[in-house]
Amino acid sequence: MAHRFIVEADGGSRGNPGPAGYGAVVLDAATGEALAEAAEYIGTATNNVAEYRGLIAGLEAARAIDPDAEIAVRMDSKLVVEQMSGRWKIKHPDMRPLAARAQTVFPPEQVTYEWIPRERNKQADRLANEAMDAGRRGERWEPGAAAPEPAAAAAAAAGAVSGQPKAAPVGWAAPADLGAPTTFVLLRHGETALTPQKRFSGSGGSDPELSPAGRRQADAVAAALAARGTVQAVVTSPLRRCRETAATVAARLGLEVRVEEGLRETDFGAWEGLTFAEVRERHPADLDAWLASTKAAPTGGGESFAAVARRVSAARDRLLEQYAGRTVLLVSHVTPVKTLVRLALGAPPESLFRMELSAASLSAVAYYADGNASLRLLNDTGHLR
Repeated sequence: MAHRFIVEADGGSRGNPGPAGYGAVVLDAATGEALAEAAEYIGTATNNVAEYRGLIAGLEAARAIDPDAEIAVRMDSKLVVEQMSGRWKIKHPDMRPLAARAQTVFPPEQVTYEWIPRERNKQADRLANEAMDAGRRGERWEPGAAAPEPAAAAAAAAGAVSGQPKAAPVGWAAPADLGAPTTFVLLRHGETALTPQKRFSGSGGSDPELSPAGRRQADAVAAALAARGTVQAVVTSPLRRCRETAATVAARLGLEVRVEEGLRETDFGAWEGLTFAEVRERHPADLDAWLASTKAAPTGGGESFAAVARRVSAARDRLLEQYAGRTVLLVSHVTPVKTLVRLALGAPPESLFRMELSAASLSAVAYYADGNASLRLLNDTGHLR
C-alpha cells in the first residue's frame, strides 16, 4: 500500500523582490509526524519564486522517502495552488520553468493541491524565515536551526516575509513613528578615458583611472555634497575610478572611505573594452541572449545581471544593518546603482535597460524601518553644469 504524505511549503521575500528563502515539511498523513524538512536561502527573488522553490523542495523530499507515495500539497499561496491545479494560466516567464519542474517530481495523478490559511502553514513559514535569517548572517540553513530572530519576526508580523507584502505608505506619507530612514546617496564615479567612447568597462577589465574630466567631476560633486552637509559616511566600490572619486569627496567632507566589494561593477567578460557595436559584430548571439534575459552572462564567463543583483542586494542589506538611520554616500557604477533603484521600486529586471545614469550623477534611496523604500533622486547632474 502506497504511503500518503502531506507536503506543506512556503516561501518569502523581504522586499519582493529581495532576500528570499523557502521552507517545506513532509508529514505522514496518518500520524502527522514530520518525516523531512527542507529550507534554503536563495538570494534575491520574489515571493512567488520562493514559494515555487519551496514546493519543489517539499516534493523532492517526499520523493526521496517514497517515489510511489500519494501527495497532498498544502500551501497558503493561492497563486501556486491554482496554477499547479491547472485552473489558472501561468503567465509570468519566471514561473513557467519552476511549475514545469514541480510537475515532473511525481506523476500528476499522485499529487493534489489545497489552499490553506497562512496560520495553518506555520511550520513551513518558520522554516522559510530560518533560511532567510541564516542567509542574512552569511550561513546556510541547517536542520534544527534556531527560531527566527526578533527582526525577522517583526518583518513577518508586518506581512513582508511570506505571501504578498503588506502595503504601507512611504515617502512623504510615511508615519512619523518609523523614525529616520537610512538614506543611500548613490554616486556613479567620474569619467574615465573609456566613458565618452561608451565602451564596456566592468570589474574584469583594465580598471582605468579617472580622466582629467572625471577628476573635475569629482571635485564638482564633492563641493555639492559639502554644501548639502548631509552625508555621514562614504563607502565605495573597490575599483580605481570609484576609489578616486570617493577619496575626493571624502577629503572635502572630512570622512574616511570604506571599501565594499559588493558595489563593484559587472564583470563583462570578453566584452571588456569593446563598444556595443564591436560586441554586436563579434558576439551577436551572446549579445541577443544578454539583452533578452538578465540571467544571461556576457561572453567568456562574465556576470549576468541576475548574479549582480544577488551580490548588490547582499551588500545593501549589510550596509543597512551597519548604517541604520544614517545618510551614506555609496560610490559605485552604472549596474549596481540601477540595481539598487530597481529593487527599491520593485521594478522588473528589464527596467535596467530603461534608465539613464550619467557619469558623476547622484541618485538617492531612503529605506524605512518597515522594510519599504522610496526613490528620492535619480541621475541628478545639476552640480556639473
